[in-house]
Amino acid sequence: MAKGDCIYVYRNFGQLEGVYKHYGIDCGDGTVIHYRKPSEVIEQTSLLTFSRGNPVYVAEYSEGFGYIPDVVVERAKSRLGERDYNLLSNNCEHFASWCKTGINDSKQIRNYLPAIATLDISQLYKPIQQALKGKDSSNNKRLTAEALMDIKSVWNQVQPKYQEAIAEAQTWNKVAKKALSQEREDLARAAIAKKLDYERQASKLEIELSELAEITANIVRSQRDSA
Repeated sequence: MAKGDCIYVYRNFGQLEGVYKHYGIDCGDGTVIHYRKPSEVIEQTSLLTFSRGNPVYVAEYSEGFGYIPDVVVERAKSRLGERDYNLLSNNCEHFASWCKTGINDSKQIRNYLPAIATLDISQLYKPIQQALKGKDSSNNKRLTAEALMDIKSVWNQVQPKYQEAIAEAQTWNKVAKKALSQEREDLARAAIAKKLDYERQASKLEIELSELAEITANIVRSQRDSA
């Protein structure tokens, strides 16, 4: 780890272990700036407070632009005290990604959306209820339902992109075959390039869905174990 790194730890949700990643920015002096839980305020805390004794990992950004360490930390400090946490659009990963790359993104949310659409809220509510044991159960049930419905709503916008990539790859494959049958190799090469591009998009989403399957299985297993 070094100054300006985007770092994360696996956090538990009540009795559910390793359910999500919590992100922050390493300041290089033993402190981390992050959307602190449960206050949901961007704070600068010790690394120990951030990690809660769990292993710390460095997030890798293999694509796109990344700021130099001093700028990353400056950007993080510019938002100290912010209280605009939102699970879907401004969570801890959105914040850390913005500091590091300038892009407000959360792969964790993008990856989790398809799994939410395949599960009933009732499947998830019992372990969540146990995790929040001792608090206002009726209010927590309402808030949990609203959050999951919001996530499902966003998923309904994202999932068609995966289907579109599959359909486009199939279409361009047909175009390439037709061009070859007409001895138009130039058109065939262009069509094949388009096909491969859409196949790459679909493959990337397929890998993410495979990762989601494991997350979903863990949640469902936790629900069964606590029944």
